[in-house]
Amino acid sequence: MPRFAANLSMLFAELPYLDRFAAASAAGFKAVEVLFPYEFAAKETQRALLANGLELLLINAPPPNYAGGDPGYAAVPKLADRFQRDIRRVMRYADMLKAQRVHVMAGPAKGDAARATYVQNLQTAADSAPHQQFTIEPLNSGDFPGYFLDDYNLAVEILDEVDRDNVTLQFDAYHAQLIHGDALKVWEVFGHRATHVQFAAAPSRCEPGRGALDFDQFFAAVDDSGYTGWVSAEYTPSTLRTEDSLRWMRTLQAA
Repeated sequence: MPRFAANLSMLFAELPYLDRFAAASAAGFKAVEVLFPYEFAAKETQRALLANGLELLLINAPPPNYAGGDPGYAAVPKLADRFQRDIRRVMRYADMLKAQRVHVMAGPAKGDAARATYVQNLQTAADSAPHQQFTIEPLNSGDFPGYFLDDYNLAVEILDEVDRDNVTLQFDAYHAQLIHGDALKVWEVFGHRATHVQFAAAPSRCEPGRGALDFDQFFAAVDDSGYTGWVSAEYTPSTLRTEDSLRWMRTLQAA
């Protein structure tokens, strides 16, 4: 059985942010993700992690524009200078929180200039923080219209161009299912490149048990592949309480 983690930007969202860490620990999770922790002082998140004995697996970069705007802009040519500034802020958070990985979001852009910008920004980030692991993740165009990285084949091409050991693939079964129509097949083809895994049912993006993807098969395939990293629940619970949506995990643990 994979080692399951909780995405605290989506799970336990019925609770105030800092209370979600204790709730995740009480539910049996040993590791968590926080997509955008920048709204809170890093020390507050650090204390919540330490108090509950949790590892922080992942944060997203660059920080969002809270005045509005798209999530991520690492592939947007006109924002290349801003990315170079903002990635330094990201690294301060990552260092303090001991975030194992930083997901660098491409943002909405297309064309050769976007590709070159994304590759250059990833190389710069990787070279400026060789101790830090970075990931890229294809996102489906239904949820993220115009997003540059919208295909797993493209993701592998980008990784090969970037050519840095500390830049790797982030695999999300939800997005893989919506992009390519068969997340299990996508895992069979690209899973060996993945260093971090996330999941949600598609197309509802709720907990396992709905949609076309057989999660028993998927989790077994992840295990059988030799993947040893964490597998993070990144879904919006269909229940009022996140705890009530965790039947899938309790069933696996009891098996």
